[in-house]
Amino acid sequence: MKKVLIEMGIVALTALVWAMHLNKPENTTPTTLIKERYLTDIQALDTAVKLLHQTVEQDKSVSEIQNAFKLARLQFKKLEYLAEYYNPYTTQFINGAPIAEWEVYDAKLIDPEGFQVIENYLFPTYNKQQKAEAILEIKKLLATFNRLKSVSQDTNPTDSHVFDAMRLEIFRMVTLGITGFDSPIANTSLPEAVTTLTTLQDITSLYLENLEEKNPELATQVRQAFTESIGYLQKHPDFNSFDRLTFIADHANRLSGLLLDMQQALQIPVFQEKRLLRPDARHLFELTAFNPDYYTPSYDAALTQERIQLGERLFFETALSGNKQRNCATCHQPSRAFTDGLPKSLAIDNRYFVSRNAPTLINAALQQVQFYDSRSSTLEDQASDVITNKDEMHGSLEESIHYLKSSPEYSSHFQKAFPKDATPVNQRNLKVALASYTRSLTRFNSRFDRYMRGEKHLLTSEEKNGFNLFTGKAKCGTCHFIPLFNGTVPPSFHKTESEVLGVPASVNSHEIDPDLGKYITTHSDTHKNAFKTTTIRNIEYTAPYMHNGIYKTLEEVIDFYNKGGGAGMGIDVPNQTLSPDQLSLTEKEKKELIAFMMTLSDAPQSTNTIARSE
Repeated sequence: MKKVLIEMGIVALTALVWAMHLNKPENTTPTTLIKERYLTDIQALDTAVKLLHQTVEQDKSVSEIQNAFKLARLQFKKLEYLAEYYNPYTTQFINGAPIAEWEVYDAKLIDPEGFQVIENYLFPTYNKQQKAEAILEIKKLLATFNRLKSVSQDTNPTDSHVFDAMRLEIFRMVTLGITGFDSPIANTSLPEAVTTLTTLQDITSLYLENLEEKNPELATQVRQAFTESIGYLQKHPDFNSFDRLTFIADHANRLSGLLLDMQQALQIPVFQEKRLLRPDARHLFELTAFNPDYYTPSYDAALTQERIQLGERLFFETALSGNKQRNCATCHQPSRAFTDGLPKSLAIDNRYFVSRNAPTLINAALQQVQFYDSRSSTLEDQASDVITNKDEMHGSLEESIHYLKSSPEYSSHFQKAFPKDATPVNQRNLKVALASYTRSLTRFNSRFDRYMRGEKHLLTSEEKNGFNLFTGKAKCGTCHFIPLFNGTVPPSFHKTESEVLGVPASVNSHEIDPDLGKYITTHSDTHKNAFKTTTIRNIEYTAPYMHNGIYKTLEEVIDFYNKGGGAGMGIDVPNQTLSPDQLSLTEKEKKELIAFMMTLSDAPQSTNTIARSE
């Protein structure tokens, strides 16, 4: 009885305080109330996790322990939008992925902490033999809350920050929440999404009175959007059968767009800062939602039409190679979505092969790192690496510049592309031009994208089912994040993940491929055989698949994942990040998955969509 009363108290605490807030004096601003609620929610979360600690410590029943965990997760979702916005580093230790995180600047691994680590101890069933480990992780979580409490005292949100945080939370819910990414075992994603939207509905209510005066019709639309979105989630609570496509296209996209309209109607400034996902994007699937200039170096490397045109010429220039016979397009052919159709690309002497498959360059600008092993952080460095690589182009930047300077035509193009430079034909500008062309290969005009923008006739029922499998039961969307469908983690898009899949050396091999992947860069054992998660956009044109090109068809790829990757197939992969559990996909479901992936094609027949730089 005492436990039930405590749970009821936690659930009711925020509502009670919120009701008191609504009766505050008229001169109390929304942001003041929001900060007070945020601090209250942090305290309520601390209480909920202490209850979880108590249930584990006292050896309560498995159902009681799991319910206490779920209650704490729901409480976290009430404050996630501000915690992730203002304190993302601290929040990483509350709800980060349950794998070690590589700290780039310190070149070290950080062990995972938080809800997802604890979830592994408590679900699908709780083993009391791991009680000590579970309690240790819960104590770490409580210590993190103390840090969050401390830093949050100085949090002073503005109206612009609040609206920005709310829209980012909708994007987070769509990409990481309802896909099961941040609740991979307990499958509490859908009730947590209800809590998320109910919280944002409460926050929005603080601004609706003012909106009523300025635009009563919009105020009605906002209310209806929240009611219908929450209602849809409540009516469809089953994780595997949930129609994510309908929810995103008809509810989440509408809601994020209306929040932007509301912000503008209230004359609350929308941020203009440079981000990968533009701050003024109505939803994740707008044609120009993403800024291909975001990952450009700090020096003057911004996209211009002149640089793109120069870069395209250089992309097909054989003089950049050592034997003057190959160019970038040798391995990245436009007709094959900028791949070459080979398991591994031919080396420059055409007698042997390089170590890896050639990935597509389409949307390559929309990832934090380049190459399968993530060794390059910019497209500029990627270009120079390929030119000078003895197996690929075996060229020389110095000799290339000498040739380009001797060409009146190239000298003229460089002058137009870099008009401020006294000597525009130089190594840096060569790399910038090539990178600019690659950044221009940013495309979001597939049938799937157009469906998400309102052309509802473009997808078949089979393709729709495939998307829901991709973002649900098949768990593809927990690594290939929508809408980029690569490993760049939304909604901040500040990092691009690598995974250890246990890819075999050949189709019938029971040994892992010997390529050590990211380990070559970091020398961390956790990165042995880890490879960057590449995009599956235009996958129709990019066979064969995997870093070593061993799978010729998507059917083979899906079978590999369905079996649980290398570990699921019996290969010894102690550091595999992919779950070794079988997905149990039916033949019909496999076909639906492939049908959906075909909707992501907008190459090679489509024209480029070149987003303007900010």
